Amino acid sequence: MPSTHLEQIRAKVEAGRRLSFEDGLFLAEQADLFTLGELANLVRERKNGNYTYYNVNTHLNPTNVCVYRCTFCAFRADLKSPKGYVMSDAQILERAAEAERRGATEMHIVGGLHHQLPYDWYLNVVRIIHAEHPRLHLKAYTAVEWDWFSRLTGRPTRSILAEFKEAGLGSLPGGGAEIFHPEVRDKICEHKADADVWLRIHREAHELGLRSNATMLYGHIENSRHRVDHLCRLRELQDDTGGFQTFIPLAFHPENTGLAHISKAGVLMDLQIMALSRLMLDNFPHIKAYWIMLGIPTAQVALSYGADDLDGTVVHEKIYHDAGSDSPQELTVAEIRRLIEEAGRIPIERDTLYREVVREAGDWKTGQPLTLVQAG
Repeated sequence: MPSTHLEQIRAKVEAGRRLSFEDGLFLAEQADLFTLGELANLVRERKNGNYTYYNVNTHLNPTNVCVYRCTFCAFRADLKSPKGYVMSDAQILERAAEAERRGATEMHIVGGLHHQLPYDWYLNVVRIIHAEHPRLHLKAYTAVEWDWFSRLTGRPTRSILAEFKEAGLGSLPGGGAEIFHPEVRDKICEHKADADVWLRIHREAHELGLRSNATMLYGHIENSRHRVDHLCRLRELQDDTGGFQTFIPLAFHPENTGLAHISKAGVLMDLQIMALSRLMLDNFPHIKAYWIMLGIPTAQVALSYGADDLDGTVVHEKIYHDAGSDSPQELTVAEIRRLIEEAGRIPIERDTLYREVVREAGDWKTGQPLTLVQAG
């Protein structure tokens, strides 16, 4: 029998058995980074082989005016602030047309909770884009936004999700999760949707046939126990629904926020969290190294620490750049493929639902579901 906790964990990982909360806490607090990476890479390659996925996407943040004042946010603006904006229908449709011209398969839509805009304005964003550009997959609005829509209308979120799905909603992003534990959440975003609401909304989305992503914001006032708790709660919901596609660890960028006195997480923490996430989330198909947040070199290394997805071309991202990210606003497909190949991986373009994208003669179509690739 293995004699140490780390050896017991290694035996579990090699046998494909689930790690406990205590195992996760041990890895977070006592395991060395190289062992973490080795174990996470074993799981990563078991699930996704030598492949790394990317997509061609663009971001749309229709407004930055927000009723909430989360201490970690540098993106939001007050109603009368010179920084505040609300995009017009024409601006929104031009952004979608630009995405289509660039060959994007996805628009990622999130923004502020503008307290003077009606519910129909948010619904209209999805409706008009889908009507004009039906091939674009619309990954729209975090659970915090869905909760806000429910507060605006007095309607249950399940009903609202169903209405948006009919209007063209394709899936949900994973934002707004932050840290689930109330010891932390109550201090950094006390008024917005709590953990139970976030998890319930994603459950409802999955039950309606909508896939979603999940995130965790780390490197602020939380500790290892809070992070492992967060991962275990996500894993529990995934056991029930199977609706999560990708987990994205998000490093806190303190610049221009109410927590600007905190030092930004370093590369070692970024890689530790990436590896820990891959090991704990045994039922998540994919772990994403979001290059715009990590920076390109760290994202490349993360492909050997559990990550199998590099996100995409990411045009017009504002939220992390407002918080001080110095990564580029976008990468070309050629640059993304080169970065993946430099890391010793095989690049595969995917759509939002992880179907292979095949491009020919300036057009694109979806091919085989990438679970078939993973099985090989």
